[in-house]
Amino acid sequence: MGFPVNGDSATDKPYKFLIYGRTGWIGGFLGKLCQAQGIDFVYGSGRLENRSSLEADIAATKPTHVFNAAGVTGRPNVDWCESHKVETIRTNVAGTLTLADVCRDKGIVLINYATGCIFEYDSDHPLGSGIGYKEEDTPNFIGSFYSKTKAMVEDLLKNYENVCTLRVRMPISSDLSNPRNFITKITRYEKVVNIPNSMTILDELLPISIEMAKRNLTGIWNFTNPGVVSHNEILEMYREYIDPNFTWKNFTLEEQAKVIVAPRSNNELDATKLKQEFPELLSIKESLIKHVFQPNKKTDGA
Repeated sequence: MGFPVNGDSATDKPYKFLIYGRTGWIGGFLGKLCQAQGIDFVYGSGRLENRSSLEADIAATKPTHVFNAAGVTGRPNVDWCESHKVETIRTNVAGTLTLADVCRDKGIVLINYATGCIFEYDSDHPLGSGIGYKEEDTPNFIGSFYSKTKAMVEDLLKNYENVCTLRVRMPISSDLSNPRNFITKITRYEKVVNIPNSMTILDELLPISIEMAKRNLTGIWNFTNPGVVSHNEILEMYREYIDPNFTWKNFTLEEQAKVIVAPRSNNELDATKLKQEFPELLSIKESLIKHVFQPNKKTDGA
């Protein structure tokens, strides 16, 4: 198939990225990063589930790499997927597989932004134990239809040697006005649960995903900062750096279950593999302070 070997850089020609997900948060962020780095990029106009439209995009742009940041997460949240199952399958399963298949035909590495919300704490990975799920572990969370489709497609994509699957979790960025931002969400909730989780600081990790493309890395990667952070710890940082008068209320998982349609995933992912490839990767709490809270700092006391 002529795929570049892992770790090889395509030094013989300049990079050209084809990105799907122009209107999405990650897709938009990627475009800004490419502009800042002077990387030539184009947003795909084809529909993921329409093979001929993807082939036309690739023929027109001749990319060195393809990035998939498109997909259905549901608005305002994943509960939407429970009542729109066919639409969710069409994009998250059929569409993603079609894109991977077209890229394989063309000998192109696909960077696919996936989710780590396909696991939940269990007796082998207890809450607070520091034992995280590894890349090769089998997903065990099927509480939401969204997570179920993501686990299905991840399993199928393992067969595509050209795909780099990045398991993103509870994404956070320095843009605290973005409604998709995990911090923005929990500061607006009436009540929050308080559970430690692995999370992804986009300001630090999206540039790493561009570097992963340049290195032609493939396979599954836990795409989170090392360690875990709880809702309350984040909200305490928010109060310290942003709004000293901020208050919040907690409730239990049982109480939360009464106001959501589908259960939510809570887990720790083991980020050892990513940290070995990128030793400069910060722990979740360090990354939160450096990339999110210090740039947005509004209080004098912090």
